[in-house]
Amino acid sequence: MTALLNSINSPEDLRKLDREELAALAAELRSFLVESVSKTGGHLASNLGVVELTIALHYVFNTPDDRLVWDVGHQTYPHKILTGRREAMTHLRKPTGIAGFPRRGESAYDTFGTGHSSTSISAALGMAIAAKQAGLERRSVAIIGDGAMTAGMAFEALNNAGDMNANLLVILNDNDMSISNNVGALNNYLARLLSGRFYDSVRRSGKKVLEMMPPVKEFAKRAEEHAKGMVTPGTLFEEFGFNYIGPIDGHDLPVLLDTLSNIRELKGMQFLHIVTQKGKGFEPAEDDPNKYHGVSKFDPSNGVSHATSAAKTYTQVFGDWLVDMADADNKLIGITPAMCDGSGLNAFAEKYPSRYFDVGIAEQHALTFAAGLACDGLKPVVAIYSTFLQRAYDQLIHDVALQNLDVLFAIDRAGLVGADGPTHAGSFDLSYLRCIPNIVIMAPSDENECRQMLSTGYLYNGVAAVRYPRGAGTGAPTNSSLETIPIGKGEIVRTSKLKKVAILAFGSMLTPALQAASMLDATVANMRFVKPIDVDLIKKLTKTHNLIVTIEENALMGGAGTAVLEAMQSLNLVNPTLCLGLPDTFIEHGVHETMLAECGLDAAGIEKAIQLKLKVS
Repeated sequence: MTALLNSINSPEDLRKLDREELAALAAELRSFLVESVSKTGGHLASNLGVVELTIALHYVFNTPDDRLVWDVGHQTYPHKILTGRREAMTHLRKPTGIAGFPRRGESAYDTFGTGHSSTSISAALGMAIAAKQAGLERRSVAIIGDGAMTAGMAFEALNNAGDMNANLLVILNDNDMSISNNVGALNNYLARLLSGRFYDSVRRSGKKVLEMMPPVKEFAKRAEEHAKGMVTPGTLFEEFGFNYIGPIDGHDLPVLLDTLSNIRELKGMQFLHIVTQKGKGFEPAEDDPNKYHGVSKFDPSNGVSHATSAAKTYTQVFGDWLVDMADADNKLIGITPAMCDGSGLNAFAEKYPSRYFDVGIAEQHALTFAAGLACDGLKPVVAIYSTFLQRAYDQLIHDVALQNLDVLFAIDRAGLVGADGPTHAGSFDLSYLRCIPNIVIMAPSDENECRQMLSTGYLYNGVAAVRYPRGAGTGAPTNSSLETIPIGKGEIVRTSKLKKVAILAFGSMLTPALQAASMLDATVANMRFVKPIDVDLIKKLTKTHNLIVTIEENALMGGAGTAVLEAMQSLNLVNPTLCLGLPDTFIEHGVHETMLAECGLDAAGIEKAIQLKLKVS
């Protein structure tokens, strides 16, 4: 079924094929993708949409010498398959297997590591300038989607590129926002024409002639823009200094090959606009590309997922709470930076469309937008992944916390995130949040406590953050009320008769802490708040126990354990202490439970660390 694909072990093999064979290769690659991802899970719809583009890029450009920089990386499975990692796809996103995103250490063809969006143009521009400085004819290509183009960083790069005059090609893969519907035979013909040497030479020589005649030059420039603007939406990109080409059908291999071959011979900054279809070639993904963006294992014959889980996820708990709180308070506004489904806002968006705002992949804007809403009496709830909140750290400090505005952050994917790996891990939020004044930080130990903390944070008059892990919770039942908990107060959930070891657990670590405590006969406190920390509880436990142990699913440096140590220091309490958390390294992708065990944060690891500490204390 994939005889042609099986013969491709590198782009060099690909470039040996006749152009007429590439359509058959695309069909085999698409079939292989569906079969492979159905067994491993991962990103599907976006990868199916770039099959022809990936083939054309590696066929036309001399990779890896020519640099391909993929934005986000959700769409790089075809790229990985064609660059010698076809067999490795069986271990995609698995421990010791290949990553779901480009990784520089994984292959010479992965020129830039990705995971967050909107970085490709900046990185490719840097590579283009490096080639220019070295006097090389190397080409640099940034492939960016229409969603990633909503981020300010992409436009910062476009703006800066205008002053560089580098040999840079930006490919806009328009697969959702549909910037232009003008795709067809006429536009395909125009793209060939606009990317050809004849048009480029006329365009350049004409500009040189007109440079001595400013009024005529301005008229000619406007005439060119208006002529293009009648059939293309490229005036914006022309203003940035790019030669705009397109839009063209991103699934038409002959057009792609001709256009890219022409562009490769051009100097300066080129902008190619292609239109593709997410999920192309797999009907379930074509019909619902959002559902098939990130998938678990499924039946490739019908697209039905194999995943089953009775327990609610924390994301679902948040989604339910958001609707309930919106029912109770018409000032609530829900905000997401392009993660409606991932953050659990679908039901809220459907019920309260006028109070729901998806601001695109624009985390910085999301926070300052929320700040503006709060200034005039509304109650914004920003639903955001921990790893993406990092991108708006200045806005968090300067625009929200400094002004002590009434904003609630619902921080999803806190801690390790399994198969998505270090780019998506929420390993640092307790550390980077805790040092900011005017903020309350909460970490729930189960689903019902998550709901209570969301209510607490929402009703608190100021900045509040609730950070919760990815996936299913403990199975704890949730009530339908909007009850709160006392701010800054933890609770003892297990009392030891020995009074030897006190374990202070934060958030998701309560369950393994209790398991370890049952083997050690240790006291366990569910701390609940990282800021303000429960100083009274710390004082009580420190005075009655020999060893204080803190456990968190966060980087140890500056995290919850550090907060406990600071509290003990302020109280002049000197006790043996043991702080357990994520080590000072980026933790590779894998199975979440296994990753925790490798970090010593499962019950066995916690017990072992405490026993060792007791021996040396």
